[in-house]
Amino acid sequence: MIEAAPRLEDFERALDVVHRITQRTPLESSRYLAEVLGVPSVYLKCENLQRTGAYKLRGAYNRLLQLSDEERKRGVVAASAGNHAQGVAFAARELGVKATIFMPLGVALPKLQATRGYGADVVLEGATFDETNRAAQAFVAETGALFVPPFDHPAIIEGQGTVALEMLEARPDIETIIVPIGGGGLISGVAAAAKQWAAREGRTMRVIGVQSENAAPFKPSLDVGRPVTIETRPTIADGIAVARPGDLTFEMVREYVDEVVTVSDDDIARAIVMLLERAKLVVEPAGAAGVAAILSGKAKAKGVTASVLSGGNIDPLLLQRVIGHGLAASARYMKLRILLPDIPGQLVRTASIVASQNANVVEVIHTRHATELPISEVELELHIETRGHEHGDAVAQALRDAGYVVRVGERY
Repeated sequence: MIEAAPRLEDFERALDVVHRITQRTPLESSRYLAEVLGVPSVYLKCENLQRTGAYKLRGAYNRLLQLSDEERKRGVVAASAGNHAQGVAFAARELGVKATIFMPLGVALPKLQATRGYGADVVLEGATFDETNRAAQAFVAETGALFVPPFDHPAIIEGQGTVALEMLEARPDIETIIVPIGGGGLISGVAAAAKQWAAREGRTMRVIGVQSENAAPFKPSLDVGRPVTIETRPTIADGIAVARPGDLTFEMVREYVDEVVTVSDDDIARAIVMLLERAKLVVEPAGAAGVAAILSGKAKAKGVTASVLSGGNIDPLLLQRVIGHGLAASARYMKLRILLPDIPGQLVRTASIVASQNANVVEVIHTRHATELPISEVELELHIETRGHEHGDAVAQALRDAGYVVRVGERY
């Protein structure tokens, strides 16, 4: 075993600790996901319903509780755009420790307000997280306050691993666990706790990690055998958008995690819509990564399976956009461009064809001024609601069968 890695007894001790302020979140079943995955059962560990809206409170509280009296007097510092900030702020308030949280300029307003609401001093600095983190480190050097890292620390990992112990207490028959990965604190704790628990019980456990394909440093790091820094691209899953694994978390993932897969933003958007519609759960993009891996076929699980919904802190404005994107990615929204002869009655005729296919028109744009159009024709752009890809294809084909030239436009 890795020398600095927590042992099962460390996770069990941490479970008693974190339950002083955290909730034992539900483990909900999903028959739909079980059918998709082809396994007996799929369970969702609802850390989106945790206090502060994410699992991060577990590790933050476990770390802060280990501070000496002298360290508590100096206060703590964190750099975060969201869940870690709220977890540290909440834990610090409960323990009477002064917390200063550095957040980037442009941080989502709900996350900023929540962090301040938990009593932390918030400093907005830096256009990127790297700039924000440098400002936090400079503050630590100046004041002597203790920096609380988001993932690469044994006490943080111990706290996050309590998620696995709760899952296994509720469903000891779980054989596969699917976990989102950012810097690796959650999956390190979950995988180590679950596999050590399984070994004690004389059985095996499979753990699958899921990263955003636009911010996936673990796969190349595992390929070369050491943590590497990658250039990330924008992703809706900002909670797991990390450019480099932690040193300790990398070693723990290498030892305890069986496979790491990646998912696209479209995959994640579809997962968020599915969780809203079928599970009635609001989950942030990072938290939906595991479900995205199931729906996209990326996760190859066996036996009873559980996926961790790691957080639910999503800006309502982003949620609105993600829902639209997820519906479009599932072909529930379609954009059709139709060439029509410029004569009366064509709009009514096309609308009737769409209606005959039981699709719904939500927006119509009619133009005759585009320079690429023949002078005797107009273009009709229809935005329609469908039941999915097959239904959308049937609508387009019905219009073509009626003699129209139809082009399926860009997805939203």
